[in-house]
Amino acid sequence: MPDSLNPEIFAAEVPYYEPTGDECDLFVHAYNHNLPLLLKGPTGCGKTRFVAHMAAKLGCPLHTVSCHDDLTAADLTGRYLLKGGDTVWVDGPLTRAVREGAICYLDEVVEARKDVTVVLHPLTDDRRVLPLERTGEIIVAPPGFMLVVSYNPGYQNILKSLKPSTRQRFLAVEFDFPPPEREAEIVSRESGLPVERCRPLVRLAGALRDLKGQDLEEGVSTRLLVYCATLISSGMRMERAILAAMIEPLTDDPDIRKALLRVIDITLG
Repeated sequence: MPDSLNPEIFAAEVPYYEPTGDECDLFVHAYNHNLPLLLKGPTGCGKTRFVAHMAAKLGCPLHTVSCHDDLTAADLTGRYLLKGGDTVWVDGPLTRAVREGAICYLDEVVEARKDVTVVLHPLTDDRRVLPLERTGEIIVAPPGFMLVVSYNPGYQNILKSLKPSTRQRFLAVEFDFPPPEREAEIVSRESGLPVERCRPLVRLAGALRDLKGQDLEEGVSTRLLVYCATLISSGMRMERAILAAMIEPLTDDPDIRKALLRVIDITLG
């Protein structure tokens, strides 16, 4: 297993990610020591891109699952299906990752049903096994297997949070939006818009993020900033791009929308 990251490895294939701290180093240490990792942070701040970046840097296959209300343990582990008149077992993404020695990333894990965390527990302690009750098989995770999960603690309510008994099975790293100048550079690189034209957009995003918990459930993500800058870079007027990428996705309430438009006028003049 690699002890450090070589920036020349897979340079053409590695998804772009700009570190804001020592999260890359932590990921490598977790991977090398077979430790599970929990990523905490707001929507659209780069958690998914980070995992894809690290998997590519390490040369490790990646199975990503976007969790939702209807996701069950069977969706992750597998089930029997009818094929050509025969009943055959089909592995789910978690089982495939364990068999292959791959990274399995469960995005927004708290959105899944409660039985999912029960399945994860044996993989997050010294056993590192995946019991398949329906087949009677117990799969021992090889050294290359790594479990990574993420969630947004600021958005989830008390009914959708990780229990302490689950959280304490993971190493954890906190994600947030990058500092303004760094975020402007990221948005510029991703969109092609010159960095000096990205700075006002980042400043506006900061003003809108300050409204989180008041008028808004979520602030403007870096992802939406990239969308906005991409529209502007392609020739769309800035005002229209901001409306489409930074206002309309945040709310359906007409009064809040008007308030956000006032924030734009104040921030951008």
